[in-house]
Amino acid sequence: MTKLPRRFVCVVTDEQHCPVELSRLALEGGAKMVQLRRKYASGSELFSWAIRIQELCRQHEALFVVNDRVDIAMAMHADGVHLGQDDLPAAAARAMLGPEVIIGVSVSDVEESKRALADGADYLGLGHIFPTISKEKTNPPLGIPMIESVKESVGLPIVAIGGIAVDNAGDVVRAGAAGLAVISAIASAEDPVEATRELVRRVWR
Repeated sequence: MTKLPRRFVCVVTDEQHCPVELSRLALEGGAKMVQLRRKYASGSELFSWAIRIQELCRQHEALFVVNDRVDIAMAMHADGVHLGQDDLPAAAARAMLGPEVIIGVSVSDVEESKRALADGADYLGLGHIFPTISKEKTNPPLGIPMIESVKESVGLPIVAIGGIAVDNAGDVVRAGAAGLAVISAIASAEDPVEATRELVRRVWR
């Protein structure tokens, strides 16, 4: 199976910026994973972006993951797919994609994390950790203690998401997260390359 880095920054593409350009800037800054997420894009748009972003990821020795769309991931041989609680179950995705492809699952508590482990997930996308403006949320932030609880209960790498920024990134990693998944901290930064570099520094500090 393709291996996750021991610690890493993952940029998640947003709805406002060109996903290819945002990926290029984040990869230049040291991101080691890109997740292509565009809820309202057509399949043809996603496929076109995915091909271009994966090539950028190859150039920077980074991983490329498609959000939700198992069919797109299969069609262009992505490194992985990231699934939400309402998407295709991880076990079904594994049967389709085989053992080599990375499967991440969004979770918000220990029980969902245990179910993701049983279904064959390779990592957990845990969030939202802090208040965030990138997505509409009806539930309160999970906070640092949930990272610690999931880390103690489930032996999968945790990729924390939701309100991750330079000033709290160190706390997230110390609590047990292997990766930081960020949207606005990079996409909305005045200098996305430097913003990514600073997050990478915090991951390894």
